[in-house]
Amino acid sequence: MTTGGVPSLASDIQILGARRNSTLLCVPIMADSVDQMLSLIRTAKEVGADLVEIRLDYLKNFSPRQDLQLLVKQSALPTLFTHRRFKAKPTWEGGQYDGDERKRLDALRLAIELGADYIDVELQVAPEFINSVRGKTSGKVKIIVSSHNYQKTPSSEELGNLMARIQAAGADIVKISTTALDITDCARIFQLLARSQVPTIGIAMGERGLISRILSAKFGSYLTFASLEAGVVSAPGQPTVRDLLDLYNFRQIGPDTKVHGVIGKPISHSKSPHLYNAAFKSVGFNGIYLPLLVDNVKNFLTTYSSPDFVGYSCTIPHKEDALRCCDEVDPIAQVIGAVNCMIRRATDGKLIGYNNDHLGAIAAIEEGLQALNVITSVNSPLDGKLLVVIGAGGAGKALAYGGKEKGARVVVANRTLGKAKELASKVGGEAITLAELENFHPEDGMILANTTSVGMKPNIDDTPLYKKALSRYSLVFDAVYTPKLTRLLREAQESGAIIVYGTEMFINQAFVQYEKFTGLPAPKELIREVLVRNT
Repeated sequence: MTTGGVPSLASDIQILGARRNSTLLCVPIMADSVDQMLSLIRTAKEVGADLVEIRLDYLKNFSPRQDLQLLVKQSALPTLFTHRRFKAKPTWEGGQYDGDERKRLDALRLAIELGADYIDVELQVAPEFINSVRGKTSGKVKIIVSSHNYQKTPSSEELGNLMARIQAAGADIVKISTTALDITDCARIFQLLARSQVPTIGIAMGERGLISRILSAKFGSYLTFASLEAGVVSAPGQPTVRDLLDLYNFRQIGPDTKVHGVIGKPISHSKSPHLYNAAFKSVGFNGIYLPLLVDNVKNFLTTYSSPDFVGYSCTIPHKEDALRCCDEVDPIAQVIGAVNCMIRRATDGKLIGYNNDHLGAIAAIEEGLQALNVITSVNSPLDGKLLVVIGAGGAGKALAYGGKEKGARVVVANRTLGKAKELASKVGGEAITLAELENFHPEDGMILANTTSVGMKPNIDDTPLYKKALSRYSLVFDAVYTPKLTRLLREAQESGAIIVYGTEMFINQAFVQYEKFTGLPAPKELIREVLVRNT
């Protein structure tokens, strides 16, 4: 449990390496030939899968008895056979087969006869299919009855009714896959799993459904699916086996695992899960850290309000909205007008907001100025310097505030002048538009800090300020850290400026947030090593 916003060590430290859930990890096998499939199955076993889903609809020149016999007998892992119809047919469920329906179902019956471990059959045909094999199975095979919704995630009531229909059809295992249009849709899948009295597979597909695949282990899904390689998936949003096992420590997720994550949009670029999950694992902390693609912060926090959802980092564009959702806000974050970290206090469930962006960024800029032998004050090398901050969002506010605190003269450059003026007035600075910044040159040796997402992957050719203007600056900092060397930093370096990577801001605030999440000292060297490997 937690006290005062940080977990107590006694209950949140676990034995390293112990498997804490029974959720199976299943790899879909899609290939043209049996030989290719068998090779992929061996690879799946090597990387740690528990079973494989053999997609018969992908086989070319399928010879049912011969091919099934080889696949059952030579598979290195337990087998789940699926034979999906072509998804262009609206009444069927995502597949490649476009032949005779009787032959499709006969192939699944034959797989049972030859010793398959699992068969997946769609709800539309399940009652008839199950009746046809009743009394003819060895008792080994488990029949999964599945329903796929590629449009949305139905209401909790509709999902409950769907589960009842699947159970009534005679399923050994219920499988319900929906499409997450919002990350809050996953909550209905979690509720379904938590309340189920029979073995159930629950998945929300798509990028906004990723957490349903990872937290399936927390909520008791019978299995989850993961691909052998990124992009080669049987359904939208599947992570890779290596990501599940190595990045998200899937085997160590249990019913009482504490959930943390980074709230942002976009979020797939974030390296935060690499850092925090590795750090959690290094000390046996019973927590997981997820990328959270959030469209509406308030809806997300209202939906995931249980005590196990305990802490979040906040990034673009949600830092200001997140502040408005907090029950209490740290005084510094209040002054800045944005938060980059929220902690759910265990004693009363309230969300407490913090902002330490300015600490990481300002410390990195000061180190860069010291490398230039800039000494303007006994207090800070920033004292008296002209600091130009691009952006008036959450990170921009933090940099402007931090610069003011160190004695810098602050200029805020933003696309809309109104927001620039609002921020500049709070820090006693000047406001200009981005268009004006191109010719802004009151003095040489200025400091530039980009706090926008311009130049972030995948738009790596973009820059907030063109090269011709960069010669006026002695130091340039970019909060973007994917890629590490942005176009802005590369061209600033070519123009003779000292450059400061966004990774420095990122890693300094990671140290602080890790300690807030866990109550433990940050393993700084480990976090630095993981960041180097992943940038």
